[in-house]
Amino acid sequence: MEEEEIKSFVKKRYGKIADSDVSCCSSCACESDLMELGKRIGYSAKDLLNVPEASNMGLGCGNPVALAALSKGDTVLDLGSGGGIDVFLAAKNVGPTGKVIGVDMTEEMIKRARSTAKKYDYTNVEFRLGEIENLPVEDNSVDVIISNCVINLSVDKEKVFREAYRVLKPGGKIMISDLVTEGKLPERIRKSFDAWAGCIAGALEKNEYLDTMRKAGFRRVKIVSELSYNIDVSEELKNRITSVKVAAYKASE
Repeated sequence: MEEEEIKSFVKKRYGKIADSDVSCCSSCACESDLMELGKRIGYSAKDLLNVPEASNMGLGCGNPVALAALSKGDTVLDLGSGGGIDVFLAAKNVGPTGKVIGVDMTEEMIKRARSTAKKYDYTNVEFRLGEIENLPVEDNSVDVIISNCVINLSVDKEKVFREAYRVLKPGGKIMISDLVTEGKLPERIRKSFDAWAGCIAGALEKNEYLDTMRKAGFRRVKIVSELSYNIDVSEELKNRITSVKVAAYKASE
């Protein structure tokens, strides 16, 4: 499988999701009640009531904003912002003096998120079209990076983390919710386009994920919490996929 083939398939899959009223990927339960799904992956009822309904698409595997300890005035970057749920949550935390930037490679997702921001008059958010391996963001310009079940979709995760490190200010923090594996997955799953788009095939083994962050320069890399992820996975994969929240920092100069 070529990197561009995987990327193209993933973009088309999420473009269709963004343009539809059905919000789910193959690794996320397609529940009619997205409020309940949101609670299952870490959002509180208050969180879900405080963001536009259109931004909750049931696509995450955690709530990185809850543990990011955002402050008023922070500049925050969301890698793979999708419909914008975490951008809108973060926007309330950083206040009018702060800013939240969402980056996504899918034009339809950016269009949807921008429309939502305009409709609900969010003045401290911005959505930029771009790839997380090549961020349209200036060096040393971001206080906190968040990401929710997206980095597993990238073929070149070390490049993603190097880009994240580049744009963070010295002493800046990254807080990620993502899926990792316990041991190696079957090769046929690794080569499945559907499994790639479903956040499974591209998932790294847990220790490899942490080591990749360290190679990119991050320090104090730590799993803050983890739990077995069995939402809409096959019997074969049960207890082999783990949802982790990982915190790390860029060294202070």
